[in-house]
Amino acid sequence: MRRHAILLGVTFAAAELKSPVSHPIKREYSLRDFARSARFEGLPYEQPAAFPIPTQNAARLFWWLHDSRGPAEAAHWARSAFRAYFTRGVALNDAAALKALAAASGLDADAAEAAWNQPEWKDRLKRANEQAIAAGVFGAPFFMVDGEPFWGNDRKPQIERVLVSGGF
Repeated sequence: MRRHAILLGVTFAAAELKSPVSHPIKREYSLRDFARSARFEGLPYEQPAAFPIPTQNAARLFWWLHDSRGPAEAAHWARSAFRAYFTRGVALNDAAALKALAAASGLDADAAEAAWNQPEWKDRLKRANEQAIAAGVFGAPFFMVDGEPFWGNDRKPQIERVLVSGGF
């Protein structure tokens, strides 16, 4: 499995969509569904007070780690960042909070801050967004299995069947 950090707002815009939580009729349902889905998966979850938030700096850190230390380090960072935001409400859009989270995750906080400000990692995230859009990504989670797209957490049983039997 390969993870890719992207900005959902960018994919929504490319697909001429808006986040479900931006529609009053869908917001309450979506927030309830996030919590229900986390409970179903046995994951801790606390709805952050501010949602959604800009996450470009956290995503740039993902690509910095991915390309300089490897996919496993990037995946560890992604889990740490998601867990911090969705269980403790850590504001990933706040530079001081993100720097503290980087340090708590075992990263050199000053190096992390330098990385998220470097044009190289800004461009890397931009390329990842462009690649996602070119691949047809318009939301999350989004999975590609042998070129076949699957969107949504509810598609996991279909993905499992494809991986086990090669298709249906």
